[in-house]
Amino acid sequence: MAQWYRQAVSKGLNKEWDWDSDTIVLSLHNSTYTPNLDTHAYVSDLTNELSTASGYTAGGLTLTSCTRTYTAANSWATQRANSTAYVVGDVIRPASGNGFLYLCVVAGTSAGTTTTLGTVVGRETTDGTAVFENIGAGITTLSAATATWSSFSAGPFRYGVISDRTPGTAATQPLLGLIDFGSNQTGGGASYNVAFTNNGPLHVFAK
Repeated sequence: MAQWYRQAVSKGLNKEWDWDSDTIVLSLHNSTYTPNLDTHAYVSDLTNELSTASGYTAGGLTLTSCTRTYTAANSWATQRANSTAYVVGDVIRPASGNGFLYLCVVAGTSAGTTTTLGTVVGRETTDGTAVFENIGAGITTLSAATATWSSFSAGPFRYGVISDRTPGTAATQPLLGLIDFGSNQTGGGASYNVAFTNNGPLHVFAK
C-alpha cells in the first residue's frame, strides 16, 4: 500500500488527475531521493529515478486496470479472524459487521478469541499484538493490476512513486502515492512484480 502525497487529494479535487482515465505511472527511485509528503506535489519535485538499463525504462511503468470502487463497511470482504497475522495497512471489518472499517496501524497477530473493535472513529483497539484504528463507515479503493518489469536486474532502489503523467509537463504532473520498500531492492534478472493488496495502492476513507 502506498502513502498519499498529501497535496494529491486537493489536486484531484482541482481536476488535475483522474485515476481511471489518465496515464498512471509507477517509477522507481533510489535511497538518495528524500520524500517529503507535504511539499512534493509534482513529478518535477522527484529526484534520483533509476536510469534506463537492466530492464527498467526511465519514466516508469504505466499501471493497467486502474479502477475506483466505493464499498460500505459491512460489505467489505476482509473480515477479522482469530490468531491471524496482520501488517500495517491491512483493512478489515468485524465478522459481524458493525458499520465500521479498521486499519492495522501496528503489525501483529490478532487474539485467539474475538476482540470487540471500538466504534469511535479515530480510536484504536489492541487486538492480540496488533492494533487497529477505526477509519469510518466506508472506503473508496483505487486499484490497479500488478506492475511487472521483465528481465529486471536494475537497482538498487528504495521507493516507488505513483504519479499521473497525462498533464503536459513534469511541473504539472501530480504525485499521488509513495511506496517505501523498507530497504534497497535490486532485481535478480527475472520478472520483478509490485503487487497491490485488496486495498489497492491507494484508498480514501469515508467517515
